[in-house]
Amino acid sequence: MIMNRRNFLKSAIAAGMGMGLAGLPLIPGRGRMMQKAFGAQTGGIPDIVAVRNGEPDAMFDNGIAAMGGMERFVKKGQTVVIKPNISWASSIESASNTNPALVHRIIKHCQTAGAARVIVMDNTIERWRDCHERSGIGAAVRDAGATMAPAETERYYRRSAIQGRILKEALVHEAILDSEVFINVPILKHHAGAGITAGIKNLMGVVWDRRFYHARGLHQCIADFLALRRPDLTVIDAYRILSANGPRSRSLADVQLLKMQILATDVVAAEAAAARLFGREAEDYAHIKLAAEMGFGQIDIERLATQRITL
Repeated sequence: MIMNRRNFLKSAIAAGMGMGLAGLPLIPGRGRMMQKAFGAQTGGIPDIVAVRNGEPDAMFDNGIAAMGGMERFVKKGQTVVIKPNISWASSIESASNTNPALVHRIIKHCQTAGAARVIVMDNTIERWRDCHERSGIGAAVRDAGATMAPAETERYYRRSAIQGRILKEALVHEAILDSEVFINVPILKHHAGAGITAGIKNLMGVVWDRRFYHARGLHQCIADFLALRRPDLTVIDAYRILSANGPRSRSLADVQLLKMQILATDVVAAEAAAARLFGREAEDYAHIKLAAEMGFGQIDIERLATQRITL
């Protein structure tokens, strides 16, 4: 039987879920916490936390606790920027944008940790007002008492030097440049150009001139940006994922309900872990491999300590 691309991806994702991030079966059990260390690990805080079988807010509560609490990242009086994916004027069910419940809960944790200001931003692809409202993230930001930064015109971006192989400068959003804490919150999706959208690819939403990426070398430019700024924390939303025909959902048939979340301080490791939910390895995606080659993070997650939590 010949399997088309969509069915292949669905099968691969199912296999990846069954095997788990460590390449071993996830142990069932409500509220059970599981840990497997890869390589030397002397501290109590894991490098990667993978949470499954909960709602986005509850999974984040458990995940951030395992990472040492938001107080590890946010200190009293600091300005925090949260970068979800808000690119498309699409509903939550489409898996085109980050889940608003996750964004809301991250904001509240930052505020509880003492943040003076929490800013949410993304350079949307479709009309910004429609993206904010259709995604549900605009309402989530307002309800949580955070600020949605304007990002729709060039005047909100500053030219910044970048020591990349191709990317030598870019217009970068002022909120990213001025923030003390940077939290990256992508949704896991298929992408026609990059193959996968997760932690590293999501950072294209902080630059103005991203057509340059596509014209000069998408994968290398995605990796190059990390020479300027890497997130302090990456939280990958895999509650619903877009398994094919991304980055904008065209059919709910491409949406998979995984109810998972990945947290890591290393954005390369986070994306490498996410690749396994597609039944692939990080080396299969050029921008992840390039980022690791340039020293921006660990691609071999077998060397890292991973804590897995099932709710």
